[in-house]
Amino acid sequence: MPSKAIDPDGLSWEHVSPKYLTVRLIGWAVEAVVIVALCCLPLIMLGAADWAWIPSWLAWGLPAVAAAAYLWRGVLLPRQVRAVCYAERNEDFLLRRGIFFQRTLVVPYGRMQYVDVTVGPLERAFGLCSLKLHTAAPGTNASVPGLPASEGARLREHLSERGETQLAGL
Repeated sequence: MPSKAIDPDGLSWEHVSPKYLTVRLIGWAVEAVVIVALCCLPLIMLGAADWAWIPSWLAWGLPAVAAAAYLWRGVLLPRQVRAVCYAERNEDFLLRRGIFFQRTLVVPYGRMQYVDVTVGPLERAFGLCSLKLHTAAPGTNASVPGLPASEGARLREHLSERGETQLAGL
């Protein structure tokens, strides 16, 4: 549950597409299979008697710990995706994310330099895109993943227009 510092009153948060969870789960599954398979190499080598010097507890423990860590990440993924949302206000754009460590990022329209929309092959297959707001501050990580392509295009145009309007007022 967000606190008052994270969730200002009177905001209507827009959530990312539920399809984004499928994209994240596919990426998670591929990564988990590759990493757990690599962690199984000492076990395979121990069974082949090539690496008899490896303790069996390590050969069995390494893949078990990796699998447990990936299972935990998989359990958290649905909540992480539901936690990503954004809101548009008159003067700025807000981005909220995080479960344990929650974060709300506020980007004033007048500080935006450009808006970047990217689409990877997996996102394209699900009709999604990612939107990134670039400001002069290098530490700004204002990106909204998992947007429907039509919403990404609308936001790109709307935020660019708002940015130009706010910048002209400076």
